[in-house]
Amino acid sequence: MAPKNNPNPPSLSMESLGRTISDISFELKKESQDSNLHNLHPISEVEDAKCECCGMSEECTQEYINKVRKKYSGKLICGLCTEAVKGEMEKNGGKILEEALKEHMNSCAKFNRLGRAYPVLCQAEAMREILKKNREKSLSPKDKGSPNPRGGIARSSSCMASISKVINNRGVVN
Repeated sequence: MAPKNNPNPPSLSMESLGRTISDISFELKKESQDSNLHNLHPISEVEDAKCECCGMSEECTQEYINKVRKKYSGKLICGLCTEAVKGEMEKNGGKILEEALKEHMNSCAKFNRLGRAYPVLCQAEAMREILKKNREKSLSPKDKGSPNPRGGIARSSSCMASISKVINNRGVVN
């Protein structure tokens, strides 16, 4: 005689099901106590840290904050400003860290004071500095002492008065 194929599995009583769950949970507890889970390092608390240069906030651990402060003369600076300070050091021939940091912090302070409030004025100032540097580079050493140097870019008038007028008119309208 062929065995009967029963499509329905035997039903479990609630008591046997409860006992099975209890046995499984006991085994899991036992395994977790035996494992190396208790050897893991605790998760460090994360806090908002504000960059002392640009003012940007980012989440950092206290360990990271201490490491940055130690490296940058007690100042907490973000990753972007860190790269800018490194660039400043390279640009000026390996200038000491403190000087590069001070120069970058002054640039950030100037930008935060003027650049955010008057972005057009800040852009015009940057263009003026670029033109000034280009003019200095284009002059030969003998021309720098003369009252009317040759070369460079000639300027007929300043655009600063026009920009100031536009900014003042916006202030009246707003």
